[in-house]
Amino acid sequence: MREPQMCNIVCRKILDKKAAKAFKEKINDEYRVNMILDNLPLVVPIRRPDQENAVVYQYGYHVGLRGQYAGSKEEKHFIHNHLTFTVKYHKDPLSGSARIVGFEVKPFSVKHEYEGEWNEKTRLTTCDPHAKRAVTSSESPQEVEEKKEIIFTYDVEFQESDIKWASRWDTYLLMADDQIHWFSIVNSLMIVLFLSGMVAMIMLRTLYRDISKYNQLETQEEAQEETGWKLVHGDVFRPPANSDLLCVYVGTGVQFFGMILVMMIFALLGFLSPSNRGGLMTAMLLLWVFMGLFAGYSSARLYKLFKGTEWKKTTLKTAFMFPATVFAIFFVLNALIWGQKSSGAVPFGTMFALVLLWFGISVPLIFVGSYFGFKKPATEDPVKTNKIPRQIPEQAWYMNPAFSILIGGILPFGAVFIELFFILTSIWLHQFYYIFGFLFIVFVILIITCAEITVVLCYFQLCSEDYLWWWRSYLTSGSSAFYLFLYAAFYFFTKLEITKAVSGVLYFGYMLIISYSFFVLTGTIGFYACFWFTRLIYSSVKID
Repeated sequence: MREPQMCNIVCRKILDKKAAKAFKEKINDEYRVNMILDNLPLVVPIRRPDQENAVVYQYGYHVGLRGQYAGSKEEKHFIHNHLTFTVKYHKDPLSGSARIVGFEVKPFSVKHEYEGEWNEKTRLTTCDPHAKRAVTSSESPQEVEEKKEIIFTYDVEFQESDIKWASRWDTYLLMADDQIHWFSIVNSLMIVLFLSGMVAMIMLRTLYRDISKYNQLETQEEAQEETGWKLVHGDVFRPPANSDLLCVYVGTGVQFFGMILVMMIFALLGFLSPSNRGGLMTAMLLLWVFMGLFAGYSSARLYKLFKGTEWKKTTLKTAFMFPATVFAIFFVLNALIWGQKSSGAVPFGTMFALVLLWFGISVPLIFVGSYFGFKKPATEDPVKTNKIPRQIPEQAWYMNPAFSILIGGILPFGAVFIELFFILTSIWLHQFYYIFGFLFIVFVILIITCAEITVVLCYFQLCSEDYLWWWRSYLTSGSSAFYLFLYAAFYFFTKLEITKAVSGVLYFGYMLIISYSFFVLTGTIGFYACFWFTRLIYSSVKID
């Protein structure tokens, strides 16, 4: 610590055919070397051309670079074999001790030379601490070819810095594009205001007018001429087809919603700093497992409302359906990474631990939640359901289920898609994502948008005497996940330069898991909004 090093020789390598080929591939694919010092990742400071003293940090340095010698057309590969590290430290004025607050590097490619035979004590002529000859540029770079020798060297210099240890991460997390986030939030708020206006109009104009009109019906003749949503009061709470599946999906959605909500609050309070590697992922998994309690409870409550009797079967489905799908996709993707002999593969022990978490904690909790949910008396429907289902009249083309479901997904997706761009960039392009404040606002906007668009479309649907709203309400807001996946595909082809098949499969596999999760989350928000809305409007009408 605080002892500068100059031209330290690490090792000397002579490349064989295989090593030369591997290095060239890594240089072509722009691989980077990552290092960590005192939990700080290594960065290469790059000056921004558009601003004077602004510096952007790139994580890790490139293995090498491609270039041509002057006057030659042939492209050669050069390797970065000399690293100049800059370690910034902050001195504590009281104790005199120093703490590391920055870790930067400048990589160079240098063809090192020495006199005589190579041995342990050889001194380089190209980089010599005694002659005060340091490497400052890549003038005669080191080529990557078979049988070439490469000597790896490094310098370390220590710089005193004003940055305090507590705020050493701030330079890493500085977001250069705050305006875009504000723009995205204003854009989303516009959507929300527009929808809220529509919901308020529906609530006030139609409901109060309709309800006061309905409650003044005296004569029998007028009662015969009821129109709109009141007509279907005898069918609106009839349990849907595949009602047990709906319970499973709603339960899973509640589990997801709980996980994301608690995680956002933790992140907002600053518990999940990126300096704690993998903290976010661990927190997500643990929260997911413990939220099983609510999943079981909500799916059992809904199941009891549908007059279901086999609650254990539904509970089992809730415990296995979504996690098993995700786990299967994840397992296949992990097998592919294993096949590539990558260090990014999740080791077998971790996979086993995940299964233990799922079977040992999540499943029992879902059963406990289910037990309590099923024991409570069922919620009463505000109106009685008729014995014989009523016929649904011919619907206009725009009330076609597929059409209205697809339309419903556009607005929730529109509300989040700018923030989504940053999240995708931080996942796939290795940048830190640390604007949980923005993310929380966007999450709240997403909830409101999903709820409102579902309520609006549900109202139109009931007015045209179509009472099959259970599944439709779930799918209306859930369809935003379809747009999310389309956007992910668009992002893949425009922003990422992925050529290898395995990488492409990985990208789409992970995006499929994310879209599926998003579907469950948004669908459940829409479903509960609609559930509350129908109970509200039918309970305020007097029905003889």
